[in-house]
Amino acid sequence: MRVFLLVLQLKNDKDTMISPPSGVTSSAVKGGASSVQLKVLASGRTSRIEQLKALPRKPGEASFFYADHHFQYDAVKVLPGEYYVSNEDLVVMTVLGSCIAACIWDGKARTGGMNHFMLPDGDGADGSGRYGSYAMELLINEMLKLGARRETMQAKVFGGAQVMAGFTTMNVGERNTQFVLDYLATERIPVVSQDVLDIHPRKVCFFPITGKALVKRLAHTHPETLAVEERRGNAATVAKSTSGGSIDLF
Repeated sequence: MRVFLLVLQLKNDKDTMISPPSGVTSSAVKGGASSVQLKVLASGRTSRIEQLKALPRKPGEASFFYADHHFQYDAVKVLPGEYYVSNEDLVVMTVLGSCIAACIWDGKARTGGMNHFMLPDGDGADGSGRYGSYAMELLINEMLKLGARRETMQAKVFGGAQVMAGFTTMNVGERNTQFVLDYLATERIPVVSQDVLDIHPRKVCFFPITGKALVKRLAHTHPETLAVEERRGNAATVAKSTSGGSIDLF
């Protein structure tokens, strides 16, 4: 798919037009040191990656933005302990083992968000959101700030896999799953779909405006490594250790 590249720099003394290579249109407004690069895809969608990166971040808010070439969307990766809430047309992505991601959406406000927590309870005073009790409260409160209402929220829940064979004494995935389902029931937020438990890691992609979620179950050959890297928050290693699977639409 062809990508049309538009480079915009803050105007200072004069405009300069640069002749693009064949098949690509680009322009530049020459000026000071500050610059913003925009990508306009063949579909007509304009990337806002640089603007999103420049915005101030709250504690625990995801900040890894990138261009997703599969969906042709701006994307943000939610790492363990993080969350992201938006009313913009982008995709929110995470990779899960025993952790849980709750995707909450308000169709009237066209606002949605995702968190990624590691354990049900703990000290969330650092604002990391690694614990479900804090991560869920944080996600809902940030949605309310963008105009969402509790009575029109609905949830989709993913994760909670038993990724370490034989690790049954304290199944973290089961505990996380039970916690999030109980929490949402207490808050009277209906769970409209879920893909939880089992033994498979998952890649989840969530579109906050429409509430659409895609989940890909991932095969893995070293589950112990996956679990350790997930606890460390190393999503890149988690992604590299998984492959295969299929995509289901909820």
